[in-house]
Amino acid sequence: MADEIHAVDQSTPSIARVYDYLLGGKDNYAVDRAIGDRFKDDMPGSVAIAHSNRAALVRAVRDIALNTGIRQFLDLGSGLPTADNVHQVAQRNAPGSRVVYVDNDPIVLAHGRALLEENEDTCVIRADLRDPRRIREHPGTTRLIDFDRPVAVILSAILHHVNDEEDPVGLVEYWRDQVPSGSHFFVSHFRSGNNPETAEAEAVLQKTFGRGRWRTDEEIAGLLPGLEVLEPGVVPTAAWRPDEVAGVPRIGPPDAGLSVWERLIVAAMARKP
Repeated sequence: MADEIHAVDQSTPSIARVYDYLLGGKDNYAVDRAIGDRFKDDMPGSVAIAHSNRAALVRAVRDIALNTGIRQFLDLGSGLPTADNVHQVAQRNAPGSRVVYVDNDPIVLAHGRALLEENEDTCVIRADLRDPRRIREHPGTTRLIDFDRPVAVILSAILHHVNDEEDPVGLVEYWRDQVPSGSHFFVSHFRSGNNPETAEAEAVLQKTFGRGRWRTDEEIAGLLPGLEVLEPGVVPTAAWRPDEVAGVPRIGPPDAGLSVWERLIVAAMARKP
């Protein structure tokens, strides 16, 4: 693990580490915190966005584990370990669930391996989302994922880092074609709001990472070709199958009562027919 951490470029910000910082984690460097602080200072709702996205992911994994019979999860662009990781939520609700985490940041690999050292049903591999064949053929993937049985493919807050010319639709199509009927896809994505907040945040991402594409609800739905988008459709993460508070469900349209920041990230679940 020491060699992997030593290989980390501490002079270049990492998407995974900036996200970790916004979530209150400690696996980040000064260069990551500088970017995170710009988000916090210039776009104070960015912390709420990060937490809202993570909470929606937890609800999605729980829902899949409890209600679909799926017992294998492929988390593409997983980021750094936090509380309630995918394997923890899945295995708590469906013991024996198998999880493969994929990220291209070496510190994710190092920390992930340490976290999962004694969990035979989970592994983390270092690979790039844009190289799906390498992920598909990786020994960790082939050991844990049976592609003849339904799979949950997780694309949480990752496709907005894939520019149009890198064919994000083609990436989803690849995995759609690899998995059988009944497989589920969970996607969360920055949503273009045609407002100053969206424009500013997109500009920061492009300047910092050289990538970042905020998309409309229609464009995000278009990232799921050949899949059946399930209820409630493409909606803000805070409104995606929210837990009831004191037994009282949310009333009104999906955006009701949400801040402008909470409207800037959406989620959707889709099923392969």
